[in-house]
This record gives sequence, C-alpha cells and structure tokens, in this order.
Amino acid sequence: MDPGPPSLLSYLPMRGIEKMTPTIFIVDDDSSVRKSLERLLRASGYETQAFASAEEFLACRPCQNPGSPACLVLDVRMPGISGLNLQQELAKAGVILPIVFITGHGDIPMSVQAMKNGAVDFLPKPFAEEELLAAVEQALAKAARLQKEAAEMAEIRRKLASLTPREYEVFRWVITGM
Repeated sequence: MDPGPPSLLSYLPMRGIEKMTPTIFIVDDDSSVRKSLERLLRASGYETQAFASAEEFLACRPCQNPGSPACLVLDVRMPGISGLNLQQELAKAGVILPIVFITGHGDIPMSVQAMKNGAVDFLPKPFAEEELLAAVEQALAKAARLQKEAAEMAEIRRKLASLTPREYEVFRWVITGM
C-alpha cells in the first residue's frame, strides 16, 4: 500500500513543534474555589498553578513569562491587591497573560472596566463549568495569538539590528515608497 506523498509537516524541522500543555494560573483568596477550579481545569487537560493572593502570584516570576500559551483566572475582590489592580500591574509590566475574571460581588462598572482593560471575560459566581471552559479556551487562543505576534516582532527587530547603516538608510527609503 502506497502511503502517498509526505505531509508538509515532514519537511518542517521538529525543534519547537512538540505540543505544549497550556497553563491556567488561578488567583483566588477562597481555598475551596481554588481547589474546585484546579480540579475542573486539570480534568479538562490543562496544567494549573493556584495562588491565594495577587501578591503571591506576583512573586512567581516564571508565571509572568510562560513558554506556552497561558491565561489567568482571577478573582476580582481579594484582600491586598485586587484583581483589577493586578490586571493593571501586569499590563504596565508588559506581561502577555489574558485574564478571565470571576467574582461573587461584581457590578456593571467593574465588569466594564475589566473588559476595557483587556479582560477576555467576566463571569459572576456561580457560573457553569462550560462557561468557564469556553472563556479559558478564548483566553488561550488570545495568548497564542499574542505570543506569535511578539515572536514576529522580535524577529523583525533582530533583522533590523543586523542591517548595516547603509542598508538601514536604503530600507527607510524603501518603506516610504522612494
């Protein structure tokens, strides 16, 4: 039996193609909520890391620059740094980590602020498991897209940095249409 022509994947280098399991970071001050979210997300095939506070999450430097797509499931109201304040801190630091907010005490202005600041979703407790899983999938898709864009920009910067001064001068003329 003829296996047919080789697939496109057979021509690609294998380095970096291995499938990485996405990580979901959970930040909630309620231990029962953290544990139930961890169980649900692990049962759905995700890696999880849970934190009891925003401060604890901020202390985890590798969490803020994961190698694979990741997202943050974040409670809005917590003692110390709130979820909304953590969102702002991460944005200021340039961390690419889409956020799904969960809250038992949310209101419309709070949800609007979270969404304007880039949250993927804002779920009031109690929420259906399917709702959370759909929001996490959406957040992971956004994370993958943002990581790809960041890698492309880094490659462009690397190529620009390799140009000689004369090549850079010509490049600037070319991009202006001259």
